[in-house]
Amino acid sequence: MTRENSPTATFRAIHSTRAFEEVAAQIREELAKGHLKIGDRLPSERALSEQFGVSRNTLREALRSLEHAGLVRLQKGASGGAFITEGSGEAITTGMLDLYHVGSIQPSHLTEARIWLESIIVREACQRATPSDLQELHQNIKDAEEATEQRDFSRRAEVHLNFHRILARMTGNPIMVIVMDGVLSVLRHYIESIGEYENAFVLPSRKRFMKFMEVRDAEGAVTEMEASLKRLQRSYLSHAKQAALVGSVEVAGQAPAAKASPKPRAARKLG
Repeated sequence: MTRENSPTATFRAIHSTRAFEEVAAQIREELAKGHLKIGDRLPSERALSEQFGVSRNTLREALRSLEHAGLVRLQKGASGGAFITEGSGEAITTGMLDLYHVGSIQPSHLTEARIWLESIIVREACQRATPSDLQELHQNIKDAEEATEQRDFSRRAEVHLNFHRILARMTGNPIMVIVMDGVLSVLRHYIESIGEYENAFVLPSRKRFMKFMEVRDAEGAVTEMEASLKRLQRSYLSHAKQAALVGSVEVAGQAPAAKASPKPRAARKLG
């Protein structure tokens, strides 16, 4: 439900060289105080510009930064404006992806953090699992088997990642869902960069994992999941090492050494 301009939110004139940051900070402050709530529409650009004592361009920059953070939704049209949103983990995912792309998050960091996080999630999911949760996990395994049979690598990878998203949702904790989704989003980009890899051990491991889940054996489920993820980690890092070696050769302007070809035998006559 949309609430019109909240009467309790008050803003102060800005006196700063980085005015857009202070505008955004004040709006966050009003959110923290409860003066702004989900669904509220902020005053018009003109009214806000006058309250803050900034130009409309500065105000728009501040609103865009809040939009990127998932706190504000900007809507065009006669009934549009800037609305306080429910928020999501998109900003966290985007931040993780940015750090990965600039090299601050390395594949080793990513796979290690995933193993630690998964252990916590599996333990809680095992205790809180409902029959419908278990059914969804079983269906995911069937979907993965189908993608494997069809040799659809992209779909197989996405289905396998969704298995972990389901587990995160089963904890009932939105923080775990958001963090796991961020880690998996970065991992998906990494998987796409290394291409197809062998993981025939994953599906048998999933089936053993489900036996532990069904009897709520958290320790058994965690042990099985960790073993599978550590094996995947070794595979991922092996690919990363190979890619780094190839990259260093290309940067040096050298072609990878080719194996010596055997001396050709006399050509056989056709026919």
